[in-house]
Amino acid sequence: MAEANPGNRKASDIEKEKGNKAYTKRDFDVAIAHYDQAYELDRTNITVLCNKAAVFLEQEKIDECIALCNEAIEKGRDVRVDFKVIARAYQRLGNAYEKKEDFENALKFLDKSITEFRNPDVIKRKQMVQTKAKELERVAYINPEIAAEEKASGNKLFMEGKYPEALKKYSEAIKRNPEDAKIYSNRAACYTKLAEFGLALTDCNTCIKLDPTFVKGYIRKGGCHLAMKQYGNAREAYERALEIDPNSKDANTGLNNILTQETPEERRKNAMKDPEVQKILSDPAMQMILQQMQTNPESLRDHLQNPEIAGKISKLMESGVLGIR
Repeated sequence: MAEANPGNRKASDIEKEKGNKAYTKRDFDVAIAHYDQAYELDRTNITVLCNKAAVFLEQEKIDECIALCNEAIEKGRDVRVDFKVIARAYQRLGNAYEKKEDFENALKFLDKSITEFRNPDVIKRKQMVQTKAKELERVAYINPEIAAEEKASGNKLFMEGKYPEALKKYSEAIKRNPEDAKIYSNRAACYTKLAEFGLALTDCNTCIKLDPTFVKGYIRKGGCHLAMKQYGNAREAYERALEIDPNSKDANTGLNNILTQETPEERRKNAMKDPEVQKILSDPAMQMILQQMQTNPESLRDHLQNPEIAGKISKLMESGVLGIR
């Protein structure tokens, strides 16, 4: 086992600092020359090897970095260096494998680094690598052809009334092609059959986000809100569907269903959330007109002669806020 010489260590550290300064300036060749000299002066100064490995990493010399880190760990164990130095070498190894997109080994060596010394920066790095690894795995799993097969299987099971089984197929199809809006719509229909309206609504929103012109997404969203007795939101979804397709029978049916299910009080309560209704009711001129109509119902006939006022009164009547006897 090599033994440190105090005189040599002092000279070695001086060379190491010169290397660090050159590294900061990204003068890598000069940095390596100083690190090599530092190690020649004291072969127990394992930190120098870790620093040189950092240079190799910056130079994209990944294999050389890995080899040097392994050498630093082996020699560091021999001379019983501080565990923080070994931790740094493992950290460099993890960073090198991350550069190679070998996330399995990157996580392995970052874990070893944390075992030696729980550096908060290394812990954060590990979390970042885990996120990268999961994303790489997710992207690698995408396959539109398999997604289409899973979707077709889900459709068949759905038609047979086997909703839990269909749900599994749609979920797998989404993993295989997460950008296909229609699969989310199909899974929303499945969740609706299983009375999981909250989950169905989440899928409807994702579907609409992916394809804002997909009418069925809005219709299914309206159906979810209707089932949850959220009539204002249901009406908004159906009306959006009709903006895209004015001839949509499903959207019109949905609006009719709202009228048959919503009580007058619920309708009025929901109408009060409508920005247009709020604006009309907050208009001082309309407040005077409405007050006048209460004291003198016959004044309505005069007010309806004004097209602008007539439109506002009509809006209030349609929404259930205003009733005319």
